[in-house]
Amino acid sequence: MENVNLLKLADGQLMPQEGFGLYKITDQSTITSSIRNAYNAGYRLFDTAQLYKNEAEVGAALQELSLPRKKLFITTKVAEPNQGFKRTILSVKDSLHKLKLDYVNLLLIHWPIERAFFDTWAALEELKKQGLTRSIGVSNYQIIHLQYLATQAHEMPVMNQVERHPRLNQKPLIEYDHQHGIVTQAWSPLGRGTILTNPILEKIAKKHGKSPAQIVLRWHLQSGVAFIPKSVHEARIKQNIDIYNFSLTAEEMAAIDGLNDFTRVGKEPALVYEYNQKW
Repeated sequence: MENVNLLKLADGQLMPQEGFGLYKITDQSTITSSIRNAYNAGYRLFDTAQLYKNEAEVGAALQELSLPRKKLFITTKVAEPNQGFKRTILSVKDSLHKLKLDYVNLLLIHWPIERAFFDTWAALEELKKQGLTRSIGVSNYQIIHLQYLATQAHEMPVMNQVERHPRLNQKPLIEYDHQHGIVTQAWSPLGRGTILTNPILEKIAKKHGKSPAQIVLRWHLQSGVAFIPKSVHEARIKQNIDIYNFSLTAEEMAAIDGLNDFTRVGKEPALVYEYNQKW
């Protein structure tokens, strides 16, 4: 069931539009079973980070499951304490050691911080030259951070992973990314469940014979945004990828867009930048 759409990144690498998030999953047996269930359901993109403290467990799971490396798209991210030129390079080599991989498909800066803003990006450019990552990108960057990065970067991010769900639809940022050849990827695509009882979503879900979560994921899909739902429950893992057999109308898409009320479930990137950490 490999029916997930592929998006072409600006550097030519193909990336599944829908992936599997591994945030807050740390137990080895749970990680292994979740990755197995996700792979069997059709997921090929697996998203981890230094911050999640589960890279070693993900590596052990990939090794135990003997999944074909060429079919996998693995993302990891550099944590704030590891930012800076030398530290980033050392930390990513450590991440690869934990993941038991020669390279990752995508390496991201997890949050923009003022202390090491340009040095960290220079390190990602160097790691790409060394072949330790196929693509480089950022996470939680706002338009202003991307504009600032462009003043010194030799190449720009191919992806920007940000919080995005119906309550924070990020329309101007998605438009900016699109205009500059950057794919937007949504973390917390379901808003950590805070929107799934919304009557508008429930009504659309009932009409299509789907769950509100499936409606939201389909909204991301039709918006051209990549997204990484996470779950440790096999039925939910399957349900989250079962969104390719129906379409939302323009009116339904607009109704979901209209749920935006600027509510964040995560941190405010501008403040992370100023404090150099998540406060």
